[in-house]
Amino acid sequence: MSGPSGRHFLQLPGPTNVPDRVLRAMDRALIDHRGPQFADLTRRILADLSWIFDASEHVFVFPSSASGCWEAALVNTLSPGDSVLAYENGFFAAGWSDVAERLGLRVERIQADWRRPAVASPIRERLASDRGIRAVLIVHNETSTGVTSPIAPVRAALDDLGHEALLMVDAVSSLGTTAYRHDGWGVDVTICGSQKGLMLPPGLGLCATSRRALDANRDAALPRAYWDWAEMRRCNRDGFFPSTPATSLLYGLAESLRMLREEGLESVFGRHARFAAATRAALDGWGLDNHCVDPAGYSNAATTVVGPEGVDVRRFLDEVLRRFDMSLGGGLGRLRGEVFRIGHLGDLNDLTLLGTLAGVEMGMRAVGADLRSGGVEAAMSHLLATTPAGMAPAKERSTT
Repeated sequence: MSGPSGRHFLQLPGPTNVPDRVLRAMDRALIDHRGPQFADLTRRILADLSWIFDASEHVFVFPSSASGCWEAALVNTLSPGDSVLAYENGFFAAGWSDVAERLGLRVERIQADWRRPAVASPIRERLASDRGIRAVLIVHNETSTGVTSPIAPVRAALDDLGHEALLMVDAVSSLGTTAYRHDGWGVDVTICGSQKGLMLPPGLGLCATSRRALDANRDAALPRAYWDWAEMRRCNRDGFFPSTPATSLLYGLAESLRMLREEGLESVFGRHARFAAATRAALDGWGLDNHCVDPAGYSNAATTVVGPEGVDVRRFLDEVLRRFDMSLGGGLGRLRGEVFRIGHLGDLNDLTLLGTLAGVEMGMRAVGADLRSGGVEAAMSHLLATTPAGMAPAKERSTT
């Protein structure tokens, strides 16, 4: 045997495990990406993406990472020297700011607490003093910190001030895990990727837009070629793309969206919230600290855990991988070596989560952590006391 027996536990906050249905959908012969069958596939995907984003205007699909769509959002709506206000409360929020600066935009960063959700008041104050800011950048669920931020108050601040800045949101790890309303919250551009709540391999970047964003596209003067929305829209009208599409991933995307429709979004969000709560129960049982210190910001997608005193977090992650064949997320940026991240999003169930938490406990004990007993039991109790979406409570189920 060339490797360990059994399945690898991929419990990162992304990429996530890909469902068998999606794998089977991708395992098929390619078709002509200029033919009628492909055009039908494209139209179906774009309609379903509008549904999951809650977006009535165009949703763009690029063969790219989500980071590519950070760039697409900026170059299609802004011009050289434009001012951008970025709310930074995590590694990925800072990364989007860096992209904006490298494109020649003037970026003002609101340096915020990485352990708490965003608050609208400093954004409001800055916008009130500068009518020239052209865009506000914010992350809905910061994958590095396990913190979810409210978006509606930021839109309300813009509207109360009558400010013309575009609202751009990174929803990479929240779409498909947490309630998200592109139109309902007045977002102008939403960024996402295929490898998290959509349960696909990496390789597709998504941009949902508003009418204001599409109008801004007409006058935007930043250079663009591959990322050009206008060319993409022109081709999408007929069901095609301006460059060679990632056909196999699009097969998978069509199937994953079908699965999410079948389950229903409220059930999808409830499932993720249930797993997140069970994970937090395990942390409490072990005596470990959640990096997010505000319960209002607890993430459905992933939990970021503060490493216990005296434990080398990187050694712990290495030990978990070596001994138990499980991948957990490490700390990013300033959190490197200080935290680890448990992904509980996408295709998993009760037993997958309990196996993950057992691996965390065994790994901690293997590196000598002073851990209380009872974490896995606490998670188990939570799962037993709550009902998975679509399943009747135990007392209502037949035993025959």
